[in-house]
Amino acid sequence: MSTPRVAALYIYPLKGARAIALERSDVLRGGLRHDRRFMALDAGGKFVTQREHPKMALVTTAIEGGELVLSLPSGTRAAVPLDAAGPRRTVKVWDDEVVAVDVGGAGAALLSDHLGQRCALVRMPPETIRQVDRDYAREGDRVGFADGYPVLVASLASLADLNARLATPVGIDRFRANVIVDGAEAWAEEGARVRIGDLALRTPKRCSRCQVITIDQTTAATSKEPLRTLATFRKEGNKVNFAMNAIPDAEGSIAIGDPVVFDSFDPLR
Repeated sequence: MSTPRVAALYIYPLKGARAIALERSDVLRGGLRHDRRFMALDAGGKFVTQREHPKMALVTTAIEGGELVLSLPSGTRAAVPLDAAGPRRTVKVWDDEVVAVDVGGAGAALLSDHLGQRCALVRMPPETIRQVDRDYAREGDRVGFADGYPVLVASLASLADLNARLATPVGIDRFRANVIVDGAEAWAEEGARVRIGDLALRTPKRCSRCQVITIDQTTAATSKEPLRTLATFRKEGNKVNFAMNAIPDAEGSIAIGDPVVFDSFDPLR
């Protein structure tokens, strides 16, 4: 078998919105640069994702000239400086309370119009440290507005195993991972560590999946698959798993074509 390699890299600057494909990315302690540093909030202050609002999949993102550019299928656009100023506010991401910057303005207005409800737009400033769950991480491991971990690693071979069981195959974009690996055996990612190029990462926990993977990331249409089929062979307790949560040991970079080595010791399966 050929050496597993990085086949694709993605960041999601706005939590819940569409990905940006990259050739190379810096990897910081909190994840790939610019990944999930912005987040929408509803009128009650709850963070907005595709779980409640599948239409978030239609919000296209780009980073241009130091700005996050949000676009809708209608052609409406809004640009927000990556370091936009604004009042500080405490926001909650699952069980974590962190300080964010309310950037307001055109970005919030675009999201409000798109979702049909008043929304705020916040960013996580560099000085905010959100600790990764200490049951699976070390003190000082951090994450942005992602659900729980700074990096998500997925395998095209594992996707192929799933697709072989589906009437209609799905793309890897359903799983909203950062690093896509090709050339490995199916489920080989489920060890305790991975090395990507020169960067070492711990992979302490499978990623448990929700209804977001049933949302077509191009059209925002929903169905029961692939979650229903995945649950028939990738269930652990009440969790349905696909891809591995990862934590970098240090800062570095990752590029398409980098070799990938999965640790075969202490496998999770």
